[in-house]
Amino acid sequence: MADQENTQQQPPVDETPISPSRPNAARKNSLENHLLHRPERQELVEKNILPASSAAPGLQAQQKELEKHMRADSLNEKIAHRPSPEALIKEGVLHEDPRSPEEKYAEAIEEEYAKREGGA
Repeated sequence: MADQENTQQQPPVDETPISPSRPNAARKNSLENHLLHRPERQELVEKNILPASSAAPGLQAQQKELEKHMRADSLNEKIAHRPSPEALIKEGVLHEDPRSPEEKYAEAIEEEYAKREGGA
């Protein structure tokens, strides 16, 4: 008898769609159409949308960090072995600047102020 009371007291279920638009076959298949026409992985890599890495997505951040440190190490190695300014002056690659260090500093300060003020 309790089962009969429960079925009688339940309100009817409203099955009208939430969206006011009518069901459209093109809209229903839009995901499928987009998936069929999506660009290839290589095209996305060329446009820098996807990384060129074949590593798992969880490891790509670590791989990028490792590449960054490797570049820094490579640059530091090259800087450590570059010739001194005196050696470059002797070879004729650099020309000696006749200005004193104080004059160079004053000019650098003036250029920096001009950049900040939008001048030079």
